Amino acid sequence: MQRRVIVTGVAGFVGSNLAKHLLQKGYSVTGIDNLSAGTLENVDSRVDFHSVDIRDPQIYALFEGADAVFHLAAKSSLTDCLSQPLEAATVNVVGTLNILEAARKAKLRKFIYADTSAEYEGIYEFPTNEQRIRPIGVYAASKHGGATFCESYRDLYELNVTIVRYFNVYGPAQDWRRVIPPVMSAFIIRMLQGERPVIYGTGEKRRDFIYVDDVNDLHLIILEDKRADGEIFNIGSGVNFSVNEVYRGVEGLLMSGLQPIYKPDLPGEAEITLADLTASKSLGWKPQVDLNEGLSRTIDYLKSRVQQGKIRIAGA
Repeated sequence: MQRRVIVTGVAGFVGSNLAKHLLQKGYSVTGIDNLSAGTLENVDSRVDFHSVDIRDPQIYALFEGADAVFHLAAKSSLTDCLSQPLEAATVNVVGTLNILEAARKAKLRKFIYADTSAEYEGIYEFPTNEQRIRPIGVYAASKHGGATFCESYRDLYELNVTIVRYFNVYGPAQDWRRVIPPVMSAFIIRMLQGERPVIYGTGEKRRDFIYVDDVNDLHLIILEDKRADGEIFNIGSGVNFSVNEVYRGVEGLLMSGLQPIYKPDLPGEAEITLADLTASKSLGWKPQVDLNEGLSRTIDYLKSRVQQGKIRIAGA
């Protein structure tokens, strides 16, 4: 019998790519998304899609007979969370609680919660392992609230919960519509438009970037491997690069001749992120796509969309 997996946030960046991975592996996929950030264009036609908010009680019926859920839906823009803390809490905490309750009532075999490396904002040991956290910002605090409820449901209701903490995921369909878009897509789209990319601060902040296909390879292992049950895993590359190095990587592929514009630094951002992958690699996983290959694939995805006018970032 074909197993059915639910993906919340299925119209978003990671969720839409995950759905394709699951379908390729023979799972059927039920997708939930209120389209506040994701787009229908991202959703594979084979997904049983439902446009509904994760806080809505009508989601409960969708969980009946499902095998597992990947809970990816969240308010994830740091800028939006900082300006709308109450909304961040209702989506990321109350919404997660609603998904947990739906999973509990439907007796799902597995619940996989998408957490964030922002949990490590106040930790200054690199590479950073899963044992110590110190969330500071609104986004981090709201995601930590959701993770805390996940652990409560694991302990009180014996719900099989695994938590994954994403570092800087990039690749095709990355959300470029934010007020301040993620650095990879922002650089590539602006430079394809013939505009200078924008770097906030000196460009020397270092990030652990991980290509989305590597993320979803680990997702599938976590779904299927009982060793992952009840555990917490970092998902990163174990290598970090400065923002300036990312710019040089994109420029090396595009050869645009466009120099970056440096603007004042953004508040509340970590200076360094770097994942300790000991736990993740213990499952037999390791990242396969290096930065140059990942940037090349992302450029290939974005090039025709920019040329056709489907994607555009306003000028600096």
